[in-house]
Amino acid sequence: MTSAQIGDVRIEYVIDGPDDGDPMLLIMGMGAQLVAWPQDLVDLLVDRGFRVVRYDNRDQGLSSFTETPAPTRKDIARGLAARRLARADYTLADLAGDAAGLLAHLGIASAHVVGASMGGMIAQQLTIDRPELVRSLCSIMSNTGHRRYGRTSAKLLPALVRQIRANPPTTRDEAIAASVEAFRVIAGKDFDADEMRLIAQAHAERGTVTSVSRDRQLNAINASPDRTAALRSITVPTLVIHGLRDRLVLPSGGVATTRAIPGSRLLVFPEMGHDLPRGRRVEMADAIALNASRADSTASG
Repeated sequence: MTSAQIGDVRIEYVIDGPDDGDPMLLIMGMGAQLVAWPQDLVDLLVDRGFRVVRYDNRDQGLSSFTETPAPTRKDIARGLAARRLARADYTLADLAGDAAGLLAHLGIASAHVVGASMGGMIAQQLTIDRPELVRSLCSIMSNTGHRRYGRTSAKLLPALVRQIRANPPTTRDEAIAASVEAFRVIAGKDFDADEMRLIAQAHAERGTVTSVSRDRQLNAINASPDRTAALRSITVPTLVIHGLRDRLVLPSGGVATTRAIPGSRLLVFPEMGHDLPRGRRVEMADAIALNASRADSTASG
């Protein structure tokens, strides 16, 4: 693994696959590092001919962290209540700028872009702001930024509040166990605790995720505008993937994304929550590769 200096931000990244493979950029979500992408899904994409680039968003993992004062609970609450009240150190547009800067650092003129959760929001914003950099788009378990669609289920909120109010873990093992339970709350019916424990261990080895870093990224989401109108300008082949059991970002977020982007295709999995279930990864990889091939066919035409 290595890093790229993009303005004042250092971005850590890793590349899998052949040098001559079609470049594909994977963007992970809030509070998650590049190791949250299951390695077997990455391998499936490599097997389909892609050169896969993963990276840590700023304020995560081995990328640089913001040094300004941390957001307060009042700041978070205000942003959740109304976008106009949100105050953030950066927005989704800035995070999309990090992605664009990484592609430039790597000498990649354009790439297939895949984003999960907040990463889907960043991928959408990158496609809006820098369409020349994006050959195809895949938005997974994400939304358009419209407050009505893709909200968090009211039934999930008590569990999330309990996690927020819980005493911070004091040991590495406690932190790993807490992460596994946090994943369990938002995952679908095929939750794999053993795999999540390995991912949580990888997170801990690379740098413990803190509530401050998550809060900064949540503020970035809250301070960013609704993308619905801008998404209508997207012309690249687009695939939207969502789970019907997703309670963190309700499936209406995926439906709204599909409706906003002309010609986009929606793939739903009934047992999937806010996760990337092992049993669906081959189908996901096939669908992502097929969507990318639509871009190649368009270019050839």
